[in-house]
Amino acid sequence: MTESLEYSALLQLIDERSAAFRSAVAAAPSLDAPVPSCPEWTLFDLVQHLGTGQRWWAAIVAAGPAAAPPAKDAGEVPRELEALLAWYAESNELLLSALREAGPERGCWVWWGAGVSPANAWGVARRRVHEVLVHTYDAQLAAGAVQPMPADVAIDGVAEFLDTCNSTPAAWPHEAATIHYHATEGRSWLLALDGTGAWPAPLPDDAAPASASATGTAEQLLLFVWGRLTLSDLKIEGDRQVFERLIAWEPEE
Repeated sequence: MTESLEYSALLQLIDERSAAFRSAVAAAPSLDAPVPSCPEWTLFDLVQHLGTGQRWWAAIVAAGPAAAPPAKDAGEVPRELEALLAWYAESNELLLSALREAGPERGCWVWWGAGVSPANAWGVARRRVHEVLVHTYDAQLAAGAVQPMPADVAIDGVAEFLDTCNSTPAAWPHEAATIHYHATEGRSWLLALDGTGAWPAPLPDDAAPASASATGTAEQLLLFVWGRLTLSDLKIEGDRQVFERLIAWEPEE
């Protein structure tokens, strides 16, 4: 269901969202500020997590096709704000440089290899856009100044999560079901769950009624699938247990 942005646009979004992330961190009262959406994390922990992730994925993309990923960078992360922001900016540039050098079609190790998202630099770039997007929300929440997400990016974020995190050939262990996600901006998606696995697609006009559906803004849907919002934050119709089972499911591939 990769109805997404061009590679160059993904790289630009990584850069733009990372700038927004740094701004949110700089505006926070302290690096020790708790991150409400990431229990037990401080803002420093969040920056360390995202920056280390950028460096790891840079190494993964640079390595090309591989059976396993390289080890994560165990280098010391500075704890003073200005130095930490510079370290994060460098981390982000390492990722962007690796993605530019690789080009969209270059294969690499990914943890989502059995799903819909491709195992290449394009798939990594798309994943990192939304990783930074959601963690920018986390940082803004910690700083007490949440800003609206760009609607078009949030729309792609919902589709990307379904492609990367929900799609799998592992058999759904419950009665077959369908979920519809409706963004109030006018986009909708289908997730089919049955013995062949979990498979997302844009919702066709002639789709049969869903077992369950969730309606909200694209940002609300994105924050829901990423675990930042709950079912009570959305308009839910049908069998809520389908959502509860999906959230609890850990497929073995």
